Amino acid sequence: MWVPTGIVLIVREIMRRLIIIATILIAACSKPHENAKVAKAAAGGNADHGKQLIQQYGCQACHTVPGVPGPMGVIGPPLDKMALRGFIAGKVQNSPANLAKWLQDPQALDPGNAMPNLGVTPADARDIAAYLFTLK
Repeated sequence: MWVPTGIVLIVREIMRRLIIIATILIAACSKPHENAKVAKAAAGGNADHGKQLIQQYGCQACHTVPGVPGPMGVIGPPLDKMALRGFIAGKVQNSPANLAKWLQDPQALDPGNAMPNLGVTPADARDIAAYLFTLK
């Protein structure tokens, strides 16, 4: 059966792009534990202290936070798998540095969102971000 050359080239290009996309997705998903360790180290904080701070600041009043005792809030989203999320609040690219900025002043990054400014210090924000980036 004869197929026009243009169609063959289009199909080949589509297949090439699909293979590239699949390769990228597989690479991104293949080592989530390693990615979380890198992100935790990049946060520059103390994850154990961050876990304590989550309780101190009362984050679990609005969020469900794995590993942190206390109420399991439903006002904000659950914070499980934070290390694997692409965005914070669906708007800010998720990274330890951006998460720390978000924790210090969420309104500066997304004016009008429901999260209040709790007066989280820069050091505390790094520690909390370090803990959240252990959640995979």
